[in-house]
Amino acid sequence: MTATTDHSHASGTHSHVFLGENHDRNERRVWAVIALTTAMMVAEIAAGSWFGSMALTADGWHMATHAGAMLISALAYLYARRQIRNARFTFGAGKFGDLAGFASAVVLGVAALMIAWESLLRFFSPVEIDFNQAIAVAAIGLVANLVSAWLLKDDHHHHHHGHEHGSHAHHGSHAHHGDHAHHDNHGSKDNNLRSAYLHVLADALTSVLAIVALLLGKWNGWTFLDPAMGIVGGIVIARWSWCLLRSTASVLVDAAPEAQDLSQEIRSAVETADERITDLHVWQVGPGHHAAIVAIKSPSPQAPSFYRQKLAAIHELSHITVEIDAAHPA
Repeated sequence: MTATTDHSHASGTHSHVFLGENHDRNERRVWAVIALTTAMMVAEIAAGSWFGSMALTADGWHMATHAGAMLISALAYLYARRQIRNARFTFGAGKFGDLAGFASAVVLGVAALMIAWESLLRFFSPVEIDFNQAIAVAAIGLVANLVSAWLLKDDHHHHHHGHEHGSHAHHGSHAHHGDHAHHDNHGSKDNNLRSAYLHVLADALTSVLAIVALLLGKWNGWTFLDPAMGIVGGIVIARWSWCLLRSTASVLVDAAPEAQDLSQEIRSAVETADERITDLHVWQVGPGHHAAIVAIKSPSPQAPSFYRQKLAAIHELSHITVEIDAAHPA
């Protein structure tokens, strides 16, 4: 093993700030949606109690469950921001959003099962429906959810953004990529924002399906459509929940990213006829941020900064450790 040292930063200090590019903006939007949902919840419960409408009261409490689920997302943003420089988190607090997204996916899945189960029960025990009142409640809920979905929609438009990851190396073989580079974090996916978005989208879907079923029930007497649409909505929402569970779980267990083949990009950038990568680990440490450990075997090893420069074009890499092994001819 060669002894290579990079003295670009004598102090050897660097930060691990791996929050999403739009972390603060997304946090503000989630809190705004919580405020809107809470206001609608209070208004519907108050109106339901005043006018004796069980439909309004029930929808108000239904909104309360969504506000609670989105509170998980908001608190995750808040906690990640406050723990941004806590040294106890070895690779920063960027994964708190994925943890919150995983929890929200579980809540979303439970809600989907409850919707489908309750709808199934109504096939066997139908209830009398006040179509006009139910349609009005569904329409109010749909408007609120569409506004919330608009606030939470991630446009995936990323501007140049600098990250502070001091370029230093430990004596022996380690180097870290950064030098206040300005990179585009293409392909960044904030699973925390996505989970909140799916909650309001699920609510909007159930409102649309309910309105269609209620209108056809009112006009044609097809009351069976109300529970049928509930089952359809439950299945669709369960599928969204499963997709969110898979994507967040893969980040939490440090699975190699699927969206971009970063491993192949790294190999293409580093490997030559003489230099080979003998060990490679790539994982996500935050929205749009990935870390990599690259072990290189070379007959003529260069300084870590040489290999760092080769990898500088891969903008998704925010933290790189390079290990160099001198390959002696037989």
